[in-house]
Amino acid sequence: MAVIIAFENYSMSTGIFGSSFNGFNNFTLLFSSPAFQAALLNTIIFTIVTVPYGIVIALILATLINTFSPSIQTIFRSAFYLPGVISGVILSMTWIWIFDPSIGLANDVLRFLHLPPIYWLESPTTSLLSIMLSGMLMAPGGSIILYLAAMSKVPKEYYEAAELDGASSFQKWFYITVPLLEPTTLYLLVMGTIGSFQVFTSVYIMTKGGPGYSSNLLGYDIYNRAFNNFNFGQASAEALILWAIVGVIAIFEFRRFSKVVKF
Repeated sequence: MAVIIAFENYSMSTGIFGSSFNGFNNFTLLFSSPAFQAALLNTIIFTIVTVPYGIVIALILATLINTFSPSIQTIFRSAFYLPGVISGVILSMTWIWIFDPSIGLANDVLRFLHLPPIYWLESPTTSLLSIMLSGMLMAPGGSIILYLAAMSKVPKEYYEAAELDGASSFQKWFYITVPLLEPTTLYLLVMGTIGSFQVFTSVYIMTKGGPGYSSNLLGYDIYNRAFNNFNFGQASAEALILWAIVGVIAIFEFRRFSKVVKF
């Protein structure tokens, strides 16, 4: 349905088969739209910042947790993973309170440091940053668990051989652990990128894409065009563009994974 509607001057009164065909007009109007341009740029920035950060944090935390006994690891696995099952709506509402300019925790910290308060969600310069922080300040529990599972499969003989050669703990981690975690890292990179292109809940609850288009992301822009502006043609065209981006990433994933030696 989305593929057909993307090439139509769609009207809810006439339906899919009663609406007139308009070729690539929806795509032309979409690429000239400031809202779409801002959403695409913001989504790229969001992805470039949050995805590598999440992978690095997950790798560091998993490395630290892996040094404990299995029973202690179980406690940390639960502690980091359980917050991830909380509803995104509840988390977003909590962050609205944290970023409140008057009574929010974020500005309380700034006041304690004798710094001026920030209008986190109300300012065009910080609204996107606030959306990113709301995700980045939560430990990536699922990624940590995947890394811990992959680390448990690394043959101990590699570490023993490196130790006999005089390798330090950091050298063993950097030259043995990290390279052998490449399949997991690639998986998290690709899935994280796909997920970042589909972020919706936090934007919808916290900023509605504003002020202006400063925090507008592709997922929310598609929703806004379809269900607020009732422009289903452009919304479907934007959904196809998002699908194409995700498709390119998926193709890269399969091609890259085929070259990786699994253990």
